Amino acid sequence: MADGAGGGDVTLARTLSWPHLVALGVGAIVGTGILTLIGVGAAKAGPAVLVSFAIAGFVCACAALAYAEMATRTPAAGGAYAYARDWMGRGPGWFVGWSLVLEYSLVVSAVAVGWSGYAAPLFIEWLGFPPELTVGPHLGGIMNLPAVVVIWVVAGVLMLGTGKGAALNAALVFVKLAALAVFAAVTIGHFDLANLHPFNPYGFSKSMGPDGVERGIMAAAAIIFSAFYGFDAVATAAEETRNPKRDLTLGIIGSMIACALIYTLIAALALGASPFTRFADSPEPLALILRELGEPGAATFLALSAVIALPTVIFAFFFGQSRIFLALARDGFLPAPLAQVSADGRATRVIGFTAMVVSVIAALLPLGEIVALANAGTLLAFGAVASCLLIARRRGHQSEHAIRIPYGRVIALIALAGCFYLFISLPRTTHGLFLAWNVLGVLIYWVVRRRAAAAR
Repeated sequence: MADGAGGGDVTLARTLSWPHLVALGVGAIVGTGILTLIGVGAAKAGPAVLVSFAIAGFVCACAALAYAEMATRTPAAGGAYAYARDWMGRGPGWFVGWSLVLEYSLVVSAVAVGWSGYAAPLFIEWLGFPPELTVGPHLGGIMNLPAVVVIWVVAGVLMLGTGKGAALNAALVFVKLAALAVFAAVTIGHFDLANLHPFNPYGFSKSMGPDGVERGIMAAAAIIFSAFYGFDAVATAAEETRNPKRDLTLGIIGSMIACALIYTLIAALALGASPFTRFADSPEPLALILRELGEPGAATFLALSAVIALPTVIFAFFFGQSRIFLALARDGFLPAPLAQVSADGRATRVIGFTAMVVSVIAALLPLGEIVALANAGTLLAFGAVASCLLIARRRGHQSEHAIRIPYGRVIALIALAGCFYLFISLPRTTHGLFLAWNVLGVLIYWVVRRRAAAAR
Protein backbone atom coordinates (compact mmCIF):
# COMPACT_ATOMS: atom_id res chain seq x y z
CA MET A 1 0.00 0.00 0.00
CA ALA A 2 1.22 3.49 -0.83
CA ASP A 3 2.21 6.09 1.66
CA GLY A 4 -0.04 8.97 2.58
CA ALA A 5 -3.28 8.59 4.37
CA GLY A 6 -3.08 4.87 4.43
CA GLY A 7 0.57 4.35 5.27
CA GLY A 8 2.76 1.61 3.81
CA ASP A 9 6.15 1.07 2.31
CA VAL A 10 5.58 1.76 -1.38
CA THR A 11 4.93 5.27 -2.67
CA LEU A 12 3.77 6.73 -5.95
CA ALA A 13 6.78 7.68 -8.09
CA ARG A 14 7.75 11.38 -7.92
CA THR A 15 8.15 12.09 -11.64
CA LEU A 16 6.27 15.37 -12.16
CA SER A 17 7.47 18.98 -12.07
CA TRP A 18 5.54 22.23 -12.50
CA PRO A 19 5.60 22.33 -16.34
CA HIS A 20 3.94 18.89 -16.33
CA LEU A 21 1.32 20.18 -13.89
CA VAL A 22 0.60 23.35 -15.88
CA ALA A 23 0.15 21.19 -18.99
CA LEU A 24 -2.07 18.82 -16.98
CA GLY A 25 -4.20 21.74 -15.80
CA VAL A 26 -4.41 23.40 -19.21
CA GLY A 27 -5.20 20.02 -20.73
CA ALA A 28 -8.12 19.59 -18.33
CA ILE A 29 -9.42 23.16 -18.44
CA VAL A 30 -9.08 24.11 -22.11
CA GLY A 31 -11.13 21.49 -23.87
CA THR A 32 -14.84 20.84 -24.07
CA GLY A 33 -15.44 24.11 -22.24
CA ILE A 34 -14.30 26.45 -25.00
CA LEU A 35 -15.03 23.97 -27.81
CA THR A 36 -18.68 23.38 -26.85
CA LEU A 37 -19.85 25.28 -23.76
CA ILE A 38 -19.51 28.71 -25.33
CA GLY A 39 -22.55 27.75 -27.44
CA VAL A 40 -24.50 26.57 -24.38
CA GLY A 41 -23.54 29.71 -22.47
CA ALA A 42 -24.45 32.03 -25.34
CA ALA A 43 -27.90 30.42 -25.53
CA LYS A 44 -28.44 31.30 -21.85
CA ALA A 45 -26.84 34.76 -21.67
CA GLY A 46 -26.20 36.07 -25.19
CA PRO A 47 -23.00 38.13 -25.57
CA ALA A 48 -23.09 38.66 -21.79
CA VAL A 49 -21.70 35.14 -21.57
CA LEU A 50 -18.39 37.03 -21.38
CA VAL A 51 -19.53 38.24 -17.95
CA SER A 52 -20.55 34.66 -17.09
CA PHE A 53 -17.05 33.49 -17.98
CA ALA A 54 -15.58 36.25 -15.80
CA ILE A 55 -17.78 35.34 -12.79
CA ALA A 56 -17.13 31.60 -13.10
CA GLY A 57 -13.43 32.24 -13.63
CA PHE A 58 -13.19 34.53 -10.60
CA VAL A 59 -14.84 31.99 -8.30
CA CYS A 60 -12.58 29.26 -9.68
CA ALA A 61 -9.51 31.50 -9.21
CA CYS A 62 -10.38 31.95 -5.52
CA ALA A 63 -10.90 28.21 -5.19
CA ALA A 64 -7.62 27.63 -7.02
CA LEU A 65 -5.74 29.77 -4.51
CA ALA A 66 -7.34 27.82 -1.65
CA TYR A 67 -6.34 24.61 -3.41
CA ALA A 68 -2.76 25.87 -3.81
CA GLU A 69 -2.32 26.34 -0.06
CA MET A 70 -4.19 23.19 0.96
CA ALA A 71 -2.28 21.08 -1.58
CA THR A 72 0.98 22.00 0.14
CA ARG A 73 -0.50 21.57 3.64
CA THR A 74 -1.81 18.09 2.75
CA PRO A 75 0.39 16.75 -0.11
CA ALA A 76 -1.41 13.41 -0.44
CA ALA A 77 -3.28 11.71 -3.28
CA GLY A 78 -6.99 12.52 -3.32
CA GLY A 79 -7.07 16.31 -3.57
CA ALA A 80 -10.15 17.83 -1.91
CA TYR A 81 -11.08 14.47 -0.40
CA ALA A 82 -7.73 14.27 1.43
CA TYR A 83 -8.02 17.86 2.66
CA ALA A 84 -11.57 17.39 3.98
CA ARG A 85 -10.67 14.06 5.60
CA ASP A 86 -7.63 15.49 7.38
CA TRP A 87 -9.08 18.86 8.41
CA MET A 88 -12.82 18.20 8.79
CA GLY A 89 -13.01 14.51 9.67
CA ARG A 90 -13.70 11.16 8.06
CA GLY A 91 -17.44 11.73 7.54
CA PRO A 92 -17.23 15.10 5.76
CA GLY A 93 -14.23 13.75 3.86
CA TRP A 94 -16.31 10.87 2.53
CA PHE A 95 -19.02 13.18 1.18
CA VAL A 96 -16.44 15.40 -0.53
CA GLY A 97 -14.86 12.29 -2.05
CA TRP A 98 -18.32 11.06 -3.09
CA SER A 99 -18.94 14.41 -4.83
CA LEU A 100 -15.58 14.15 -6.59
CA VAL A 101 -16.49 10.66 -7.82
CA LEU A 102 -19.60 12.22 -9.34
CA GLU A 103 -17.68 15.10 -10.92
CA TYR A 104 -14.80 13.15 -12.38
CA SER A 105 -16.88 10.19 -13.61
CA LEU A 106 -19.34 12.41 -15.45
CA VAL A 107 -16.62 14.64 -16.90
CA VAL A 108 -14.48 11.73 -18.15
CA SER A 109 -17.51 10.01 -19.62
CA ALA A 110 -18.94 13.19 -21.14
CA VAL A 111 -15.68 14.18 -22.80
CA ALA A 112 -15.27 10.65 -24.14
CA VAL A 113 -18.75 10.87 -25.64
CA GLY A 114 -17.91 14.33 -27.02
CA TRP A 115 -14.74 12.96 -28.58
CA SER A 116 -16.78 10.18 -30.11
CA GLY A 117 -19.10 12.79 -31.62
CA TYR A 118 -16.15 14.18 -33.59
CA ALA A 119 -14.52 10.84 -34.33
CA ALA A 120 -17.52 8.60 -35.11
CA PRO A 121 -18.34 10.22 -38.49
CA LEU A 122 -14.74 9.64 -39.57
CA PHE A 123 -14.90 6.01 -38.44
CA ILE A 124 -18.17 5.47 -40.32
CA GLU A 125 -16.94 7.14 -43.52
CA TRP A 126 -13.38 5.82 -43.61
CA LEU A 127 -13.69 2.42 -41.91
CA GLY A 128 -17.32 1.48 -42.51
CA PHE A 129 -17.88 1.38 -38.76
CA PRO A 130 -21.44 0.31 -37.76
CA PRO A 131 -23.38 3.47 -36.73
CA GLU A 132 -25.26 1.56 -34.02
CA LEU A 133 -21.93 1.09 -32.21
CA THR A 134 -21.26 4.84 -32.05
CA VAL A 135 -24.22 5.87 -29.84
CA GLY A 136 -25.86 4.53 -26.71
CA PRO A 137 -29.33 2.97 -26.34
CA HIS A 138 -30.89 6.39 -25.60
CA LEU A 139 -30.20 7.36 -29.24
CA GLY A 140 -31.24 4.04 -30.73
CA GLY A 141 -27.79 2.44 -30.77
CA ILE A 142 -26.24 -0.46 -28.90
CA MET A 143 -23.28 1.24 -27.22
CA ASN A 144 -20.83 4.08 -27.80
CA LEU A 145 -17.80 1.95 -28.63
CA PRO A 146 -15.47 4.80 -29.73
CA ALA A 147 -15.96 6.45 -26.32
CA VAL A 148 -15.04 3.19 -24.60
CA VAL A 149 -11.97 2.76 -26.81
CA VAL A 150 -10.58 6.23 -26.10
CA ILE A 151 -11.09 5.70 -22.35
CA TRP A 152 -9.06 2.50 -22.41
CA VAL A 153 -6.35 4.05 -24.60
CA VAL A 154 -5.92 6.83 -22.02
CA ALA A 155 -5.95 4.20 -19.26
CA GLY A 156 -3.15 2.34 -21.06
CA VAL A 157 -1.07 5.51 -21.26
CA LEU A 158 -1.54 6.11 -17.51
CA MET A 159 -0.58 2.51 -16.75
CA LEU A 160 2.78 3.19 -18.41
CA GLY A 161 3.45 5.68 -15.62
CA THR A 162 2.44 9.28 -15.02
CA GLY A 163 5.78 10.69 -16.16
CA LYS A 164 5.41 9.20 -19.66
CA GLY A 165 1.70 10.03 -19.70
CA ALA A 166 2.30 13.63 -18.67
CA ALA A 167 4.87 14.10 -21.44
CA LEU A 168 2.41 12.84 -24.06
CA ASN A 169 -0.31 14.98 -22.51
CA ALA A 170 1.88 18.09 -22.87
CA ALA A 171 2.37 17.38 -26.59
CA LEU A 172 -1.39 17.04 -27.13
CA VAL A 173 -2.06 20.26 -25.23
CA PHE A 174 0.15 22.01 -27.80
CA VAL A 175 -2.01 20.60 -30.63
CA LYS A 176 -5.15 21.92 -28.96
CA LEU A 177 -3.68 25.38 -28.42
CA ALA A 178 -2.49 25.47 -32.04
CA ALA A 179 -6.09 24.85 -33.20
CA LEU A 180 -7.35 27.71 -31.02
CA ALA A 181 -4.58 29.95 -32.41
CA VAL A 182 -5.81 29.20 -35.93
CA PHE A 183 -9.36 30.10 -34.86
CA ALA A 184 -8.12 33.40 -33.41
CA ALA A 185 -6.09 34.24 -36.51
CA VAL A 186 -9.07 33.64 -38.83
CA THR A 187 -11.79 35.35 -36.76
CA ILE A 188 -9.92 38.48 -35.70
CA GLY A 189 -10.38 39.95 -39.18
CA HIS A 190 -14.15 39.39 -38.99
CA PHE A 191 -14.71 40.97 -35.57
CA ASP A 192 -17.76 43.28 -35.58
CA LEU A 193 -18.91 45.13 -32.45
CA ALA A 194 -22.47 45.09 -33.80
CA ASN A 195 -22.62 41.37 -33.03
CA LEU A 196 -22.34 42.18 -29.32
CA HIS A 197 -25.64 44.10 -29.26
CA PRO A 198 -27.88 43.67 -27.35
CA PHE A 199 -25.20 42.68 -24.89
CA ASN A 200 -27.39 41.36 -22.06
CA PRO A 201 -30.74 40.18 -23.48
CA TYR A 202 -31.74 37.88 -20.57
CA GLY A 203 -30.75 39.76 -17.39
CA PHE A 204 -28.39 38.88 -14.56
CA SER A 205 -30.12 36.40 -12.23
CA LYS A 206 -31.45 33.01 -13.27
CA SER A 207 -35.04 33.27 -14.49
CA MET A 208 -37.45 30.93 -16.22
CA GLY A 209 -38.55 32.01 -19.69
CA PRO A 210 -41.98 31.39 -21.27
CA ASP A 211 -40.48 28.38 -23.05
CA GLY A 212 -39.48 26.78 -19.74
CA VAL A 213 -35.74 27.42 -20.25
CA GLU A 214 -33.71 29.01 -17.47
CA ARG A 215 -31.63 31.94 -18.73
CA GLY A 216 -29.53 34.80 -17.42
CA ILE A 217 -25.89 35.59 -16.76
CA MET A 218 -25.83 33.47 -13.59
CA ALA A 219 -27.68 30.59 -15.25
CA ALA A 220 -24.93 30.56 -17.88
CA ALA A 221 -22.18 30.93 -15.28
CA ALA A 222 -23.51 27.93 -13.33
CA ILE A 223 -23.19 25.74 -16.44
CA ILE A 224 -19.99 27.09 -18.01
CA PHE A 225 -18.38 26.92 -14.58
CA SER A 226 -17.33 23.45 -15.68
CA ALA A 227 -15.26 25.08 -18.42
CA PHE A 228 -12.83 26.26 -15.73
CA TYR A 229 -12.45 23.36 -13.41
CA GLY A 230 -9.67 20.95 -14.00
CA PHE A 231 -6.99 22.65 -11.93
CA ASP A 232 -8.15 20.42 -9.06
CA ALA A 233 -6.85 17.46 -11.06
CA VAL A 234 -3.40 19.01 -10.54
CA ALA A 235 -3.88 18.89 -6.77
CA THR A 236 -4.50 15.14 -6.86
CA ALA A 237 -0.93 14.69 -8.15
CA ALA A 238 0.61 15.91 -4.90
CA GLU A 239 2.40 12.65 -4.06
CA GLU A 240 3.97 12.49 -7.52
CA THR A 241 5.54 15.96 -7.66
CA ARG A 242 9.26 16.42 -7.09
CA ASN A 243 8.86 19.66 -5.11
CA PRO A 244 5.22 19.94 -3.89
CA LYS A 245 5.54 23.44 -2.42
CA ARG A 246 6.84 24.94 -5.65
CA ASP A 247 5.35 22.66 -8.29
CA LEU A 248 1.77 22.50 -6.98
CA THR A 249 1.58 26.27 -6.53
CA LEU A 250 2.90 27.06 -9.99
CA GLY A 251 0.89 24.23 -11.55
CA ILE A 252 -2.49 25.29 -10.11
CA ILE A 253 -2.17 29.07 -10.37
CA GLY A 254 -0.26 28.97 -13.67
CA SER A 255 -2.86 26.81 -15.39
CA MET A 256 -5.72 29.04 -14.16
CA ILE A 257 -4.07 32.24 -15.43
CA ALA A 258 -3.25 30.71 -18.81
CA CYS A 259 -6.76 29.37 -19.28
CA ALA A 260 -8.49 32.57 -18.19
CA LEU A 261 -6.57 34.50 -20.87
CA ILE A 262 -7.32 31.88 -23.52
CA TYR A 263 -11.04 31.76 -22.70
CA THR A 264 -11.47 35.53 -22.70
CA LEU A 265 -9.77 35.90 -26.07
CA ILE A 266 -11.53 33.02 -27.84
CA ALA A 267 -14.98 33.83 -26.45
CA ALA A 268 -14.68 37.51 -27.43
CA LEU A 269 -13.54 36.62 -30.95
CA ALA A 270 -16.34 34.07 -31.38
CA LEU A 271 -19.02 36.53 -30.26
CA GLY A 272 -17.58 39.30 -32.40
CA ALA A 273 -17.28 37.16 -35.52
CA SER A 274 -20.87 35.86 -35.56
CA PRO A 275 -24.26 36.70 -33.97
CA PHE A 276 -24.64 34.44 -30.96
CA THR A 277 -27.99 33.08 -32.19
CA ARG A 278 -26.21 31.29 -35.05
CA PHE A 279 -24.02 29.12 -32.85
CA ALA A 280 -26.03 28.99 -29.60
CA ASP A 281 -26.44 25.40 -28.40
CA SER A 282 -24.32 24.06 -31.28
CA PRO A 283 -22.25 21.00 -30.29
CA GLU A 284 -19.35 22.45 -32.33
CA PRO A 285 -19.71 26.26 -32.12
CA LEU A 286 -16.16 27.22 -33.10
CA ALA A 287 -16.09 24.95 -36.16
CA LEU A 288 -19.56 26.24 -37.14
CA ILE A 289 -18.36 29.86 -36.96
CA LEU A 290 -15.38 29.07 -39.17
CA ARG A 291 -17.58 27.38 -41.79
CA GLU A 292 -19.97 30.33 -41.82
CA LEU A 293 -17.01 32.64 -42.38
CA GLY A 294 -16.12 30.62 -45.50
CA GLU A 295 -13.13 28.86 -43.94
CA PRO A 296 -13.91 25.12 -44.31
CA GLY A 297 -10.23 24.18 -44.21
CA ALA A 298 -9.75 25.88 -40.84
CA ALA A 299 -12.98 24.30 -39.58
CA THR A 300 -11.75 20.83 -40.57
CA PHE A 301 -8.39 21.48 -38.92
CA LEU A 302 -10.15 22.54 -35.72
CA ALA A 303 -12.34 19.41 -35.75
CA LEU A 304 -9.38 17.09 -36.35
CA SER A 305 -7.42 18.84 -33.64
CA ALA A 306 -10.32 18.23 -31.26
CA VAL A 307 -10.24 14.52 -32.10
CA ILE A 308 -6.49 14.44 -31.47
CA ALA A 309 -6.38 16.68 -28.42
CA LEU A 310 -9.62 16.12 -26.47
CA PRO A 311 -8.01 13.05 -24.89
CA THR A 312 -5.92 15.53 -22.87
CA VAL A 313 -9.09 16.41 -20.96
CA ILE A 314 -9.86 12.72 -20.47
CA PHE A 315 -6.27 12.17 -19.33
CA ALA A 316 -6.38 14.93 -16.71
CA PHE A 317 -9.72 13.94 -15.19
CA PHE A 318 -8.99 10.22 -15.53
CA PHE A 319 -5.77 10.86 -13.63
CA GLY A 320 -7.65 12.72 -10.90
CA GLN A 321 -10.43 10.12 -10.71
CA SER A 322 -7.97 7.24 -10.28
CA ARG A 323 -6.26 9.13 -7.42
CA ILE A 324 -9.61 9.79 -5.73
CA PHE A 325 -10.41 6.07 -5.93
CA LEU A 326 -6.92 5.30 -4.61
CA ALA A 327 -7.45 7.55 -1.58
CA LEU A 328 -10.94 6.15 -0.91
CA ALA A 329 -9.60 2.59 -1.11
CA ARG A 330 -6.80 3.43 1.33
CA ASP A 331 -9.43 4.63 3.81
CA GLY A 332 -11.63 1.56 3.48
CA PHE A 333 -14.46 2.98 1.34
CA LEU A 334 -13.47 0.84 -1.66
CA PRO A 335 -11.94 -2.67 -1.80
CA ALA A 336 -8.43 -2.71 -0.28
CA PRO A 337 -6.66 -4.24 -3.33
CA LEU A 338 -7.38 -1.02 -5.25
CA ALA A 339 -5.05 0.83 -2.85
CA GLN A 340 -2.03 -1.21 -3.96
CA VAL A 341 0.58 0.22 -6.29
CA SER A 342 3.35 -1.56 -8.14
CA ALA A 343 6.97 -1.65 -6.97
CA ASP A 344 7.83 1.21 -9.35
CA GLY A 345 4.93 3.37 -8.10
CA ARG A 346 2.23 2.77 -10.77
CA ALA A 347 -1.39 2.49 -9.62
CA THR A 348 -2.46 0.03 -12.34
CA ARG A 349 -5.27 -1.63 -10.39
CA VAL A 350 -7.12 1.56 -9.55
CA ILE A 351 -6.63 2.83 -13.12
CA GLY A 352 -8.26 -0.34 -14.45
CA PHE A 353 -11.13 0.00 -11.98
CA THR A 354 -11.63 3.64 -12.97
CA ALA A 355 -11.69 2.68 -16.66
CA MET A 356 -14.43 0.13 -16.04
CA VAL A 357 -16.62 2.63 -14.17
CA VAL A 358 -16.37 5.47 -16.69
CA SER A 359 -16.62 3.09 -19.67
CA VAL A 360 -20.04 1.89 -18.55
CA ILE A 361 -21.27 5.48 -18.19
CA ALA A 362 -19.87 6.54 -21.56
CA ALA A 363 -21.08 3.44 -23.42
CA LEU A 364 -24.65 3.18 -22.21
CA LEU A 365 -26.00 6.13 -20.22
CA PRO A 366 -27.69 9.24 -21.63
CA LEU A 367 -25.62 12.06 -20.16
CA GLY A 368 -27.36 15.09 -21.69
CA GLU A 369 -28.31 17.72 -19.16
CA ILE A 370 -27.29 15.48 -16.29
CA VAL A 371 -23.72 16.66 -16.91
CA ALA A 372 -24.79 19.73 -14.92
CA LEU A 373 -24.79 17.33 -11.98
CA ALA A 374 -21.00 17.23 -12.22
CA ASN A 375 -20.99 20.96 -11.45
CA ALA A 376 -22.95 20.38 -8.26
CA GLY A 377 -20.35 17.91 -7.04
CA THR A 378 -17.54 20.25 -7.99
CA LEU A 379 -19.08 23.22 -6.22
CA LEU A 380 -19.44 21.18 -3.03
CA ALA A 381 -15.80 20.09 -3.26
CA PHE A 382 -14.57 23.63 -3.93
CA GLY A 383 -16.59 24.95 -0.99
CA ALA A 384 -15.11 22.22 1.21
CA VAL A 385 -11.56 23.19 0.24
CA ALA A 386 -12.28 26.83 1.10
CA SER A 387 -13.71 25.68 4.44
CA CYS A 388 -10.57 23.61 5.09
CA LEU A 389 -8.45 26.68 4.49
CA LEU A 390 -10.47 28.64 7.05
CA ILE A 391 -10.08 25.78 9.56
CA ALA A 392 -6.33 25.54 8.91
CA ARG A 393 -5.86 29.28 9.37
CA ARG A 394 -7.86 29.23 12.60
CA ARG A 395 -5.77 26.38 14.04
CA GLY A 396 -2.62 28.26 13.11
CA HIS A 397 -0.54 25.17 12.31
CA GLN A 398 1.86 25.83 9.44
CA SER A 399 4.07 23.18 7.88
CA GLU A 400 7.49 24.27 6.69
CA HIS A 401 6.57 22.87 3.26
CA ALA A 402 3.26 24.77 2.98
CA ILE A 403 2.71 28.08 1.23
CA ARG A 404 0.57 30.82 2.76
CA ILE A 405 -1.49 32.75 0.24
CA PRO A 406 -2.13 36.44 1.02
CA TYR A 407 -5.61 37.36 2.31
CA GLY A 408 -6.35 33.68 2.67
CA ARG A 409 -9.46 34.08 4.85
CA VAL A 410 -11.01 36.65 2.52
CA ILE A 411 -10.30 34.50 -0.53
CA ALA A 412 -11.82 31.46 1.17
CA LEU A 413 -14.99 33.38 2.09
CA ILE A 414 -15.34 34.70 -1.47
CA ALA A 415 -14.94 31.16 -2.80
CA LEU A 416 -17.60 29.86 -0.39
CA ALA A 417 -20.09 32.60 -1.30
CA GLY A 418 -19.41 32.20 -5.01
CA CYS A 419 -19.84 28.43 -4.93
CA PHE A 420 -23.15 28.79 -3.04
CA TYR A 421 -24.52 31.34 -5.53
CA LEU A 422 -23.48 29.22 -8.51
CA PHE A 423 -25.03 26.14 -6.89
CA ILE A 424 -28.44 27.78 -6.45
CA SER A 425 -28.18 29.00 -10.06
CA LEU A 426 -28.02 25.42 -11.35
CA PRO A 427 -31.19 23.90 -12.88
CA ARG A 428 -33.78 22.72 -10.37
CA THR A 429 -33.60 19.16 -11.68
CA THR A 430 -29.89 19.13 -10.87
CA HIS A 431 -30.62 19.96 -7.23
CA GLY A 432 -32.94 16.96 -6.97
CA LEU A 433 -30.47 14.59 -8.61
CA PHE A 434 -27.66 15.82 -6.38
CA LEU A 435 -29.79 15.17 -3.30
CA ALA A 436 -30.48 11.63 -4.52
CA TRP A 437 -26.75 11.06 -5.13
CA ASN A 438 -25.94 12.10 -1.58
CA VAL A 439 -28.69 9.94 -0.10
CA LEU A 440 -26.92 7.03 -1.83
CA GLY A 441 -23.67 8.31 -0.30
CA VAL A 442 -25.22 8.24 3.18
CA LEU A 443 -26.24 4.61 2.68
CA ILE A 444 -22.75 3.60 1.52
CA TYR A 445 -21.12 5.42 4.44
CA TRP A 446 -23.51 3.71 6.88
CA VAL A 447 -22.70 0.26 5.44
CA VAL A 448 -18.95 0.90 5.63
CA ARG A 449 -19.17 2.11 9.22
CA ARG A 450 -21.23 -0.94 10.26
CA ARG A 451 -18.75 -3.32 8.64
CA ALA A 452 -15.83 -1.56 10.31
CA ALA A 453 -17.57 -1.76 13.70
CA ALA A 454 -18.34 -5.46 13.19
CA ALA A 455 -14.70 -6.14 12.26
CA ARG A 456 -13.55 -4.58 15.53
